[in-house]
Amino acid sequence: MKTGMIRNVGISVLAIVLGTVGWAQDQGTDNGREFHWTGKLSPDQVVVIKDINGDIDATGSSNSDQVEVSAIKSGEGAQDIKIQVVKLGDGVMICALYPGFFSSDNCESNSHFGSSHNNAKVDFTIHMPQNLRFVGKNVNGGVRAESMGRYVEADSVNGGIHISTQSWASAKSVNGSIEARIGRAEWSGDLEFKTVNGSIKLELPTNLSTELDFKSVNGHLESDFPLTMQGSIGKHSVHGTIGSGGRSLDLKTVNGSGELRKEAI
Repeated sequence: MKTGMIRNVGISVLAIVLGTVGWAQDQGTDNGREFHWTGKLSPDQVVVIKDINGDIDATGSSNSDQVEVSAIKSGEGAQDIKIQVVKLGDGVMICALYPGFFSSDNCESNSHFGSSHNNAKVDFTIHMPQNLRFVGKNVNGGVRAESMGRYVEADSVNGGIHISTQSWASAKSVNGSIEARIGRAEWSGDLEFKTVNGSIKLELPTNLSTELDFKSVNGHLESDFPLTMQGSIGKHSVHGTIGSGGRSLDLKTVNGSGELRKEAI
């Protein structure tokens, strides 16, 4: 083999090795009880966190361009839980992979839930730039996203949700209340806040204009914003216009009330 060919083969092998090392670094460090990952994303990309048992606690900062994700595992079987990092086209997804919970050994968005007898907890803590979007999805635990700067989406089955963002947000829960402070009022399309057993409290900009649809079975609505009512008016159902309308805001709960509060100035 000629020298030039040997050099080319060596470069190719080195490139493969370096590529593998780079991906390993992207996977973060996991010692069985703690996980840590750090990375950079472009503005307006998204950080997605998925958990099964435990809490998700995210905080935005204007003083850092790094995303820092830590996870603490606790309880029996904690060492069997893997934390997986998945590169997305517009960001990164990090999830707690419980044995038997997903239909395959990954946490891609198209995986199907199964059943798991592992009751260990994974508590996520996220520090991230305010120029990124955030999505937190949980099963048994709360989702908290504070001091965010972009769109926030939060879901939980058994847990409360607390959001504070300079932009807008949406949230869903089954057994838990929802509180959200929204900094911008010019979203497009629909914003939904839904729960079954819990209240919904939103703090919104004073210049809010929206079409409001509120429904509850065992609750009522309180609003700091004047409403122009449409159709029939019921104690547990309200449909009306705030300001000049133009966009949709849906609040739905079964056992709980709703509150619309003007932002504190």
